[in-house]
Amino acid sequence: MTDFNLSRRGVIVGAGALAAAATFDLPGSGPAHAQGAPVNQAPGFYRYKIGDITITAINDGFGRRPLEGFVRNAELADVKKAMEQAFLPADALNISFTTLAVQQGGKLTLIDTGNGDSGAPTSGTWAANFKAAGFDAKDVSTVVFSHFHGDHINGFRLKNGTAMFPNAEVMVPAAEWAFWMDDAKMSAAPEAMKGAFGNVRRVFSPIAKDVKQFEAGKEIVPGITSVAAYGHTPGHTTFALASGGKSLMVMSDTTNHPALFVRNPDWSAVFDMDGPQAAATRRKLLDMVAADKMQVAFYHAPFPATGHIAKSGNGFEMVPVQWTPAV
Repeated sequence: MTDFNLSRRGVIVGAGALAAAATFDLPGSGPAHAQGAPVNQAPGFYRYKIGDITITAINDGFGRRPLEGFVRNAELADVKKAMEQAFLPADALNISFTTLAVQQGGKLTLIDTGNGDSGAPTSGTWAANFKAAGFDAKDVSTVVFSHFHGDHINGFRLKNGTAMFPNAEVMVPAAEWAFWMDDAKMSAAPEAMKGAFGNVRRVFSPIAKDVKQFEAGKEIVPGITSVAAYGHTPGHTTFALASGGKSLMVMSDTTNHPALFVRNPDWSAVFDMDGPQAAATRRKLLDMVAADKMQVAFYHAPFPATGHIAKSGNGFEMVPVQWTPAV
């Protein structure tokens, strides 16, 4: 079972206490100011408040996956039925990507960075949406990573080696770093995983000496507390934000699409490196946010990927926020 290193209440209390490829527009290439960003909404970004913290969800497009083999421990017929019950096509799954920009105390923190120019043709919209939201890459003070899968880290460094956030401190889960940067683990990994190890090193090796590792259960920047959520990867981490009596759990990849894995928390996605541990983590975390009525932010839910979780039978339901034109 996963050790969250935090009690349910401890999560909430602790959280409170440069050139690029021509087809990939660098988000700092136009006039913008991180703390002066406009408050209006747009199709590619969505702002909301958690107390004094301003959250901007930034869309990075989507990827499309066949359903067959996507859920490791469920029959394809059951997966298709779940899709149909959610009024979704039963032939394939569109998986959205949503990162977060967190503004508080004059600082701009990013939680994950999207696909960069390394994802599916339908992804890679992050840089344009980040710029449209009024942000400048030079103003990013901290980049926090939940885990090291490519759709979360490739936006930090483009394929040509360009580092996107020249002034940012980089913070990573210590357990995740220990796994992916271990030469012995890379050598022993199945051939299909060696590319993932190589990509982690491509992204982080040039700045390895400057990367700051954090442990679970710590306030890593003011208002953001790390929460161990292992299973999806060895160091997979979620984040609890709290301010002004409000709270948000950044779920990272605790679930993939909610229609499948929130409703069926014991199902394991093909990307879960330890399926049983990921399922135990998922159920524990969903139960916690449902009981405490915490707002949640997902990485792979339909944009803007935020709402609440309600208990439903043996599973849960995601209840999306009501869209509002102003923060």
